[in-house]
Amino acid sequence: MPSSSSRSGGDKVKASHILIKHQESRRKFSWKDPEGRVISNTTKEAAVSQLKSIREDIVSGKAKFQDIAASHSHCSSAKRGGDLGSFGKGQMQKPFEEATFALKVGEISDIVETESGVHIILRTA
Repeated sequence: MPSSSSRSGGDKVKASHILIKHQESRRKFSWKDPEGRVISNTTKEAAVSQLKSIREDIVSGKAKFQDIAASHSHCSSAKRGGDLGSFGKGQMQKPFEEATFALKVGEISDIVETESGVHIILRTA
């Protein structure tokens, strides 16, 4: 009989993401905006709108996920094209974790909201 920890402990995913912070984000600064001026003036609606447009460009083939992550993401993972590496359950904010585990490899999420901001996620493994 399998233990309950074997299911959650053994499951790992690998993902990249693009994070856009906004005035409701828990930390209103990033490598891209060290003083938080742009983030503090960006509404959640504007961040979502920007991310939807970015997602459309990626899905349509106009842009590459890694390139957009490197230039637009507020996360420090931008320098790795948005690559977060692999992680298991309980290591990320719940909405981010649930969205990532629900994706198939190669799939891009819809907009995911967390305390950090709004994201699109690409599951890579």
